[in-house]
Amino acid sequence: MRRELGKIVIVIVGSLLLAVALNLFLIPADVFASGFTGVAQLLSFVLPLSPGILLLLLNIPVAILGWLKVGKSFTIYSFASVVLTTIFLEVIPVHAFSEDIMLNAVFGGVIVAAGAGLLLKWGASSGGLDIIVLVLARVTDRPVGSLFFIMNSVIVVVSGLMLDPEKALFTLISIYVTSRFIDAIHTRYVKLTAMIVTKNADLVNKAIHERLTRGITRIPAKGGYTSEEKEMLVIVITRYELYDLKNIIEEVDPAAFTNIVETASIFGLFRKD
Repeated sequence: MRRELGKIVIVIVGSLLLAVALNLFLIPADVFASGFTGVAQLLSFVLPLSPGILLLLLNIPVAILGWLKVGKSFTIYSFASVVLTTIFLEVIPVHAFSEDIMLNAVFGGVIVAAGAGLLLKWGASSGGLDIIVLVLARVTDRPVGSLFFIMNSVIVVVSGLMLDPEKALFTLISIYVTSRFIDAIHTRYVKLTAMIVTKNADLVNKAIHERLTRGITRIPAKGGYTSEEKEMLVIVITRYELYDLKNIIEEVDPAAFTNIVETASIFGLFRKD
């Protein structure tokens, strides 16, 4: 219960940060955010709706996709974040803190990253593009980073065509700053390998299989100092599953030793559903 309450607080804070970044920095300067937030900003120039309302409408079909393909908990908290962001965008007035477009692009990108990074770190997201890219990555097995780059490039190009090339360049700066700061807050890697050394291998193995659809390799292990007989469970996961895996281990065997490392590439069977 305490963890869920903490997660709710994080979703509220993350959504508030996203709305602040948009209404106080990016929107007044005509600089666009990454993902569906940027798409909503672009559409607001041609449709008689606010970016907040458009963001909510765009995420409804994506939430259905996430519910079916990604996971119920992840989708619920992500959509809750979208709803809260929409509310905050309607409540917080659009006001420029600075007339300097560079300051708006950089600080807006940093604050967006703070909000999005917090959400990712606690097992949620800002919705939209995160869910679409996660599904595409599972279907195509392409790196998440390249999919994000392709989709965000469309936002940069369209912003340049709709407004002017200079705005597109500042949008590119904002998106780059956002991605770099998210990397600092949350793991950037698409896939991770977890090596879990535990004396309760059966319990940990069962708990993981109940909540994650990933294969596990069990390897006999022995403590070098204590000579205790243990097992090492090896599992490859996506970055979105890291939060759930940490919670599972803390609940079942808090004394387990876990090492998380970057996985550069994998071959063979890696379940995508």
